Amino acid sequence: MAQTAELDAAADTIEATLNYIISDGSPVFTIVASPGGRDGRSGATPDPRRVVIHNGRPHAAEFALERDGFRFIRHDTRMADFYDEDEIRRVYYPEMEALIKAESGCRRVHVFDHTLRTADDDIRESKKIREVVRRVHNDYTEKSGPQRVRDLLPAEADELIKRRFAIIQVWRPIRYPVETFPLAIADARSLSPQNLVISERRAAERIGQTYAITYNPAHQWYWFPQMRREEALVFKTYESMTDGRARWTAHTAFEDPATPPNARPRESIEIRAFAFF
Repeated sequence: MAQTAELDAAADTIEATLNYIISDGSPVFTIVASPGGRDGRSGATPDPRRVVIHNGRPHAAEFALERDGFRFIRHDTRMADFYDEDEIRRVYYPEMEALIKAESGCRRVHVFDHTLRTADDDIRESKKIREVVRRVHNDYTEKSGPQRVRDLLPAEADELIKRRFAIIQVWRPIRYPVETFPLAIADARSLSPQNLVISERRAAERIGQTYAITYNPAHQWYWFPQMRREEALVFKTYESMTDGRARWTAHTAFEDPATPPNARPRESIEIRAFAFF
């Protein structure tokens, strides 16, 4: 309890640089590296902006998935080793299915993907995992959300996408509290459709789409200092309904000006899941 109170009492806001793009009409894309490598990016002009980021901890109970696009929660896991792929699928996937059902109220969850990331080059290369993403983005687009259902659940896709569905992600640290490159997330209500720029994600096996994001001074950013293994951020990256509820949630890793010297590098996992209503 003392530690939680200390974290809630951390700075109300910080200023940090977030990496947007300027959309100049040129194709925007990412060349996806093999595990352990660094992605290559091209198109558009980088647009780093100094922004105010609010400490979300004191307001955690106020955030709503359907309104703000995200929820920050206390959530324990029985995982022993997040570098054990079999254990992730056997233990963590069912935990995430139950969590997403509870948070969204959906009738069915299908976890289809997970990504381990680190800010440490040696760990990234030795464990064959991915780098942190230091650009403002959303993981799916109007087109790529339904396409992912078609790719992964082809026999059911036509029926599933007739009804409401969402893509929901869960992010958490896997070992130490986050001291480097924490995750910033924007209130979905502050994100305008005009800020969304289609960016191709070009991998060896397929070409997908994400949204790159252009700067808007209306963006309302949050972070949760020193996130721990028993905490999770649940957020939407696609929503089929267009009735005013949260559809996309811009997010990015960023360089925290409060990072202490000799800080331990961030290690995290994110899972992606379909939520069918």
